[in-house]
Amino acid sequence: MTEPVHTVYNEPETGDLSLHEHAHKWVKDPGEARMLYLSQFLFTDIDREDTFIFNLKRTCYDTVYPFRILSKHGLRRLDFEPVTILYGGNGCGKSTALNIIAEKLRLQRDTLYNRSSFFEDYIRMCDFETCIPVPEESRIITSDDVFDFMLNLRSINEGIDCRREELFQEYLDAKYSHFQMKSLDDYEQLKKVNLARSKTQSRYVRKNLMDNVREHSNGESAFLYFSEKIKENALYLLDEPENSLSPDRQQELLKFLEDSARFFGCQFIISTHSPFLLSMRGAKIYDLDENPVDVKRWTELPNIRSYYEFFKRHEQEFQTMV
Repeated sequence: MTEPVHTVYNEPETGDLSLHEHAHKWVKDPGEARMLYLSQFLFTDIDREDTFIFNLKRTCYDTVYPFRILSKHGLRRLDFEPVTILYGGNGCGKSTALNIIAEKLRLQRDTLYNRSSFFEDYIRMCDFETCIPVPEESRIITSDDVFDFMLNLRSINEGIDCRREELFQEYLDAKYSHFQMKSLDDYEQLKKVNLARSKTQSRYVRKNLMDNVREHSNGESAFLYFSEKIKENALYLLDEPENSLSPDRQQELLKFLEDSARFFGCQFIISTHSPFLLSMRGAKIYDLDENPVDVKRWTELPNIRSYYEFFKRHEQEFQTMV
């Protein structure tokens, strides 16, 4: 087994513990309930990748994804804490790593994703260790899940709006028609005519149509999705959850995730660029832009340093606003 990268946390870690004790090692007061379900994940190594690719009998493939994605950064092993963050630029393999872990653990997911012909082959070469069994309610949540949720809300309301226009015309046709019932086949139409003649147009429409689903901003809808999907006592993989969230909403999500990990038995593995989420208390952060992949404090990350230096240059301007 390869050696893990050196360990740095946003908080200092405790000493060596048994697996069962390790699952609870972050409990710092009686009110906390930090849990560790997944303790380690092993991706396939570059030698096995080379052997697999060399033995391919067909050469018509344009890509061997997910082979060659994580190994080019020297990523072989991830050791987890109650909150583990994967940081890095586009193309570094953050989302790939989450999808591989999710598939190997057979986690729930709402949205399908692009799988190559070699995904199952790669998954079979991976391995993992748990402290305690991963709960069945565990899931991966991706940006596509959140976007689909928002689009579904809009589609429902658009369908309701279209049906409302149809009912306006149906009311007028029924109210002012010269209808005569000739057989039992006309019974449903008779009910519509009687209803239209006994009610106002607005009451007729409300009687025959569900209310619109409450509209939210994109940020509100995204946060609503996370709060509905994340339950107590489970493992959650979150792929760039900051998408669609304003800075204020990202800080609200930060507090929600921190509380879920501290008090409600949730473990999180998160890919993110967000400085707010990267500052999460107790998080272990892997920098996937490094080769080999390294563990850093959030204040050491290049993007965070860029933010810091930018605001330091403009510090005087902020002070004049006070």
